[in-house]
Amino acid sequence: MKLSIVGCGYVGLVTGTCFAEMGNDVYCIDIDENKINNLKKNIIPIYEPGLGEMVERNVSEGRLFFTTDLTNAIKESLFIFIAVGTPLGEDGSADLQHVLSVARDIGRIIENYTIVVNKSTVPVGTYKKVIEVINEELKLRKREDIRFDVVSNPEFLKEGSAIEDFMKPDRIIIGANSEKSINLMKELYSSFIRKRERIIFMDIPSSELTKYAANAMLATKITFMNELSLLCEKTGADIENIRKGIGSDNRIGTAFLFAGLGYGGSCFPKDVKALIQTSNNLSLNAKILSAVDQINQEQRIVFINKILNHFKNNVSGKIFTVWGLSFKPQTDDMREAPSIDIINALRERGALIKSHDPVAMESAKAILGSEKIEYIPKYYDALKDSDALLLLTEWHQFRNPDFYRIKILMKQPVIFDGRNQYEPSIMKEMGFTYYCIGRN
Repeated sequence: MKLSIVGCGYVGLVTGTCFAEMGNDVYCIDIDENKINNLKKNIIPIYEPGLGEMVERNVSEGRLFFTTDLTNAIKESLFIFIAVGTPLGEDGSADLQHVLSVARDIGRIIENYTIVVNKSTVPVGTYKKVIEVINEELKLRKREDIRFDVVSNPEFLKEGSAIEDFMKPDRIIIGANSEKSINLMKELYSSFIRKRERIIFMDIPSSELTKYAANAMLATKITFMNELSLLCEKTGADIENIRKGIGSDNRIGTAFLFAGLGYGGSCFPKDVKALIQTSNNLSLNAKILSAVDQINQEQRIVFINKILNHFKNNVSGKIFTVWGLSFKPQTDDMREAPSIDIINALRERGALIKSHDPVAMESAKAILGSEKIEYIPKYYDALKDSDALLLLTEWHQFRNPDFYRIKILMKQPVIFDGRNQYEPSIMKEMGFTYYCIGRN
């Protein structure tokens, strides 16, 4: 089958590449000419394990094409996936200008029956706006005879395991109103559901809302554990023991029950805020989600205060080693990363930062700059003469380091563990002053 993916960002690039891997002819389109030229040379703009190899293979085998030519690609395609960004607007709602711009282009170009698939994360009811914009363009062309369907197909990709998520999905959500589009979407996804049925068909508004609801629920679980960790610190309870205790209940499950620095990334913060704004627009008060958003921001302040309290509110001239900059491991994504707030708070108070991240240092440099911060290629080298180690991202290589080496390199053996990676009793036994989240 022939597809066009409009938008070569994280979602669009992974989606197009995985469809090509299953034998489809896929055109990936972007207005950024430099990005397209780099992709043709297999220079991947994001870090995602395995993606570069898959792109190279499908390009060389003639199934995956990168272009800025929207017109020819759309004319060749039965399916057109809209996978452009929907950043937060000033009022907290999702900005749909890019989605509707692509819809307008589609209306100007299509000549035959087309399925327009909204892959971007959009507020409930967006499909109506897409239909309206396409119809406006067809009317201007006097081509109201051209038929099309709009389908909602939200993505559920986790950065760091996006290819696995796409190739072996736990569910495929499709919102569709016509039997023809349902059958064709099922055929398109048939290669991914050979072992068991994973497609859930529903009405379009429900599918649009499902994406937001899923991310908001996961964000709420994270935030619940972070709020509970504060109670643990006041009472002497251990959040890790509580996590094990409640996670063993299959009604709750073990995922997203880790206390830490709060959630970040491109999805959870944006989607929670957008869902709050959607509720406000409908005169509803999203009390739970508003609290989730607020507590998540406050969790970073809690961690910063642990550092300031230890140093008696004077960190000027102190050297802090930061291990981990990205919002989570296996990605170079710095969007809404807790490290940004923590590093900025310390720099504003005169501290110096030595940082290391396995893949995100270039991304971090674009956001944090170079003032009072060094980016060190080797993570042990970043410890030299440090007053404290801040573990901010739980990369695998940080999980079982050489603590004797750490102690020798540092000016004083102090660790602030924002991800609860280490065992407090062992840290104490080894002579470290150790701070974590919700553990004593």
